[in-house]
Amino acid sequence: MPWRSAHAAGPDDANGRAWPHRHPVMTALAIVAVLVAVLIAIWDWNWFKGPVERQVKARTGREFHIGGNLDVDLGWTPVVSAEKVSFGNAEWSRAPQMATADRAEIGIALWPLLRRQVLLPLIRLDNPRLLLETNPKGGDGNWIFGEKGGDTDVQFRRVDIQRGFVQFLDAPNRTDIRVGVSSQHKAARDASAPVSVVGGGLWQNNRFVLQGNAASPLLLRDRTAPYRINVRASAGATHAHARGTLLDPLRLRGFDLQMKLSGRDLGDLYPLLGLAIPHTPPYSLDGRFSREGEVWHYRKFDGRIGDSDMHGDASVDTSGKRPYLRADLTSRRLDFDDLAGFVGGTPQTGRGETANAEQDKDAAQQDASGRLLPQTPYNLTKLRAMDADVRLRAMRINAPSLPLDDMDAHLLLEGGMLKLDPLNFGVAEGDIRSRIRMDARTDTIRTRADADIAGLNLGKLLPKVEITQNAIGKISGKVGIEGTGNSIAAMLGSSDGNIAVGMGQGRISNLLMEMAGIDLAEIIKFKLGGDKQIPVRCAFADFGVDDGLMTTRSLAFDTSDTILIGSGTVNLRDEKLDLTIRPRPKDRSLLAFRTPLRVDGTFKKPAVHPDLAKVGLRGAIALTLATITPPAALLATLELGPGEDSGCGGKYAK
Repeated sequence: MPWRSAHAAGPDDANGRAWPHRHPVMTALAIVAVLVAVLIAIWDWNWFKGPVERQVKARTGREFHIGGNLDVDLGWTPVVSAEKVSFGNAEWSRAPQMATADRAEIGIALWPLLRRQVLLPLIRLDNPRLLLETNPKGGDGNWIFGEKGGDTDVQFRRVDIQRGFVQFLDAPNRTDIRVGVSSQHKAARDASAPVSVVGGGLWQNNRFVLQGNAASPLLLRDRTAPYRINVRASAGATHAHARGTLLDPLRLRGFDLQMKLSGRDLGDLYPLLGLAIPHTPPYSLDGRFSREGEVWHYRKFDGRIGDSDMHGDASVDTSGKRPYLRADLTSRRLDFDDLAGFVGGTPQTGRGETANAEQDKDAAQQDASGRLLPQTPYNLTKLRAMDADVRLRAMRINAPSLPLDDMDAHLLLEGGMLKLDPLNFGVAEGDIRSRIRMDARTDTIRTRADADIAGLNLGKLLPKVEITQNAIGKISGKVGIEGTGNSIAAMLGSSDGNIAVGMGQGRISNLLMEMAGIDLAEIIKFKLGGDKQIPVRCAFADFGVDDGLMTTRSLAFDTSDTILIGSGTVNLRDEKLDLTIRPRPKDRSLLAFRTPLRVDGTFKKPAVHPDLAKVGLRGAIALTLATITPPAALLATLELGPGEDSGCGGKYAK
């Protein structure tokens, strides 16, 4: 057998032939391949659960557990999946876990990691549970953890949530919101599927429900892009419909929503939002809702409050120790009784009027009470809970029983001190300009009211009284009173001050004057031949007010035909009238009864009538004289016109 080189041949085979020799590199590769095959066969990603859990805890300070399998589908975009995932809560929370999920799948793009970018093409969560809560002892919420101020950029591509549940708990403010969230797939692999939301709970201890939909959560990755929502919420009789966009909603930095608000009473917003708005009839408003820092805006809203149209802008600043409401409101046609809640009253009810069921009940009780002035006390807590700067202008006022034309009011409220300056009304083609100050910083409100009355048209003051519609004259005056009490009735019932009104020259119905003087002959003449106007020289009424009792200092109405002289009291506490008006006709008449007129009754049911006792006395004298001679009977009713023109001057004669 020829000689064989050791480098050219290997061991003999069974037949005595030599095997070829294997290269060492090839051998090593074969071994590696075998080892990889064995490793793949026995590999278990669950070996990394411990290191992953420890890394998460080290970076966040929270416990993290994977209770099921951990798996990775390798590729340029590995997909990490884990079962029974839980993430621990803050140490101060009673709930041990902040977030859980039956299964979580997260796709991670590798190349962006080299640029410190985290790109997650896929996030799929099955039955996730998330608890967000505020620290009952103050400080950050449980969503603040780990290092702050990192510069890692996180982006999403697709988010899929199935049977999700989010709870927001704010125990100090008695708020517990629970919302179910699920993706709405239009196709099998719809990357931008919106989510539906439905839930409710407690807001400021008030129960509410909500439902709606929002854009895909993947759109949350862009803080500058708008995130669309369409959600309806109801808390009792208060309803809200928000549709539009949120800006950076994960940090609640901005809103641009069309918000419709409706309900039975704007006063119901106090327990919900802390806004101390007086009670109103049912309302419906729609405007733009947005946020700038700590200021929440409701701009260019339109709608109705009761039977009044309402338009304007409003904002609430929450940066101070109390919410600060600022509003600029206008109404083209204001139904005056819709403002009744501002003075503790109720709007009118019945056919053609807008009111809620509770206001219907309150109005019925008010009608049965026999009282006119509102007795409902102001809520001192509400007056001190909010600051406000509100302007309301009404171009036209609907008040059938009052000659009101328009209104301009400016309300300032700060720390329980309320000012209405000005509170101006156009009345009977004139003005009543007033300033009101209510100090609610103590247990009993102290109120000061000053008013200037100028240019009220006498013929417009009683629009439903035909006999006065053609009267001519301008009425002016001053009111200055102050009182204590927590209701309008109590304030007026304890008031002190002065009330004075007067009128200069004008004209009035002669028939009215003859009726006041009870001149039967003249009344018959004007009824048959028609009424005419007579000159008014002047008129004035001057009252001193002491502890709610108005007492006349002077009261007169002087015309060329008759002078009326009055005296008596008006009791603001008991709402009673006790006035006597003595007519003194200036013309001669055989049928003139110079008997006083009585103005009595209550504010709600005043009465004007002759003093029947005096009429009966003069009638008895006439009958007695008639038994002697007829002319003597006529003498008993003969008016020689002793009333002289008064000197009617002073500050009220103009």
